[in-house]
Amino acid sequence: MPRLARLIALAFAVGLSLAPRPADARPLEAALAKFAADSFGETEAAIAATAASGDARAATIIAALQEGRLLFDPESRKVFIKEGARLVDAATGAAIGAPPAPLKPVRLNNRLRRAAEAALGGLTLLARDPGKRLEAAQAVFRSRDAGALDALDAAIARETEPRVKRALEEARAAVRLYTRGASAQEKLAAVAVIRGRGDQDALALLAGLPPDTPDVVKAAAADAIASIKGTLALWAALQNAWYGLSLGSVLLLAAIGLAITFGVMGVINMAHGEMVMLGAYTTFVVQEAIRTHNPALFDYALMIAVPLAFLVAGLVGVLIERGIIRFLYGRPLETLLATWGLSLILQQAVRTAFGPTNREVGAPSWMSGAFELGQLTITYNRLWIVCFGLSVFAALLAMLRFTRLGLEMRAVTQNRAMAASMGIRTGRIDALTFGLGSGIAGIAGVALSQIDNVSPNLGQGYIIDSFMVVVFGGVGNLWGTLVGALTLGVANKFLEPFAGAVLGKIAILVLIILFIQKRPRGLFALKGRAVEA
Repeated sequence: MPRLARLIALAFAVGLSLAPRPADARPLEAALAKFAADSFGETEAAIAATAASGDARAATIIAALQEGRLLFDPESRKVFIKEGARLVDAATGAAIGAPPAPLKPVRLNNRLRRAAEAALGGLTLLARDPGKRLEAAQAVFRSRDAGALDALDAAIARETEPRVKRALEEARAAVRLYTRGASAQEKLAAVAVIRGRGDQDALALLAGLPPDTPDVVKAAAADAIASIKGTLALWAALQNAWYGLSLGSVLLLAAIGLAITFGVMGVINMAHGEMVMLGAYTTFVVQEAIRTHNPALFDYALMIAVPLAFLVAGLVGVLIERGIIRFLYGRPLETLLATWGLSLILQQAVRTAFGPTNREVGAPSWMSGAFELGQLTITYNRLWIVCFGLSVFAALLAMLRFTRLGLEMRAVTQNRAMAASMGIRTGRIDALTFGLGSGIAGIAGVALSQIDNVSPNLGQGYIIDSFMVVVFGGVGNLWGTLVGALTLGVANKFLEPFAGAVLGKIAILVLIILFIQKRPRGLFALKGRAVEA
């Protein structure tokens, strides 16, 4: 019996030694032990070993290392991951209670950060989510880790998304371009791929080739650099043109109401900027009411604010015309001083009601984010403002062309005395025109609330630019206002990189003064009472 028991025990021990173990248990444990060595060299080896282990937790461990959440116990040499308020064992993923001893974070330097980024990229090259595969390809492109080359080849063979596949091919080209064992032909092919990418990252990659790169590859890289610089200069010009158009649309919204009042009534309204401010604060009040009573309608807040801002600013404009302006016709200096004083009163009233600090006006989901066209970045809020400005312009043109009020406004603009003799009540037209111009300024405030600070001084930043647009385009001419706004917007954005924002505006002002000396009536001179006056 004792002999039989010994035989059974021996067989059991042999069976245990021959039993299959988890394929990735030992490699991961060995890699984690290197993290606890507290050495940059061992940590780099641990990153590579963790990525090569094939363990499902490898990506989680490396991500924790990147974020500073990978800790180790100097005594037991165990490695843990901090997840919020709890700790988990890095090897098993099991939660633990109190740490066995004070834990130390695994240290990183820039080289290790690049290695971790490349390893994590290699691990996610075959992820199900195309977005994650794209991020992984970009990570490998930046790190140029030669160890990811096999994973890149496998990912490219499986990839079906064109955008992701192109990013993977660019990452492989970046790796081969910096791999010493690659042939000159492979490097030339890599240069061609990087040249097709054509952005700043590609330019930096080609400019930083190792000294031992073959001369033929250096020549191809130099040619690609020159081509990319030319392409980037073109895209930069297009980007500035887009910024200029978006700024021009803002100036159009701010100036179009002023063009109406100035053209029809000949009134220099220094309180026009405060109508813009009232529209912005109306938007703020609408959003606050929706946040308080029905947050589900937040995405519709701007649509609700547009007609309300028009009504509020338009009503204030009618009251200003009936209460102040109509007593000062024919006295431009007094009108200018009165409206300037009124602007100060409105600013102080808003400051008293809402406080002197900026107010937050949120953007709806459909105005958030951006998209790219080549190297051109277009934000949705600017795109919507451009479309909105052009829509307001088209609606105003249609109103002037096809409505009775528009017909009477045009008649008063061309010849006030003749219009009055034909039975048009010019006083009523003056009030409605001032209200219309102020209401459009209020609508401009709704748009400006999405790209500028909503404060009592909001309108002051646009009143001078609005007058420049109106005078440059032609007093009272809406098409001149459109052309003037877009021209000044684009000119500002092209001058800013060379002269700065302040000097750029000064240069624009000087150019407008010189232009008015040559053409006092602006780009599109308006015939009628405004000219005769």
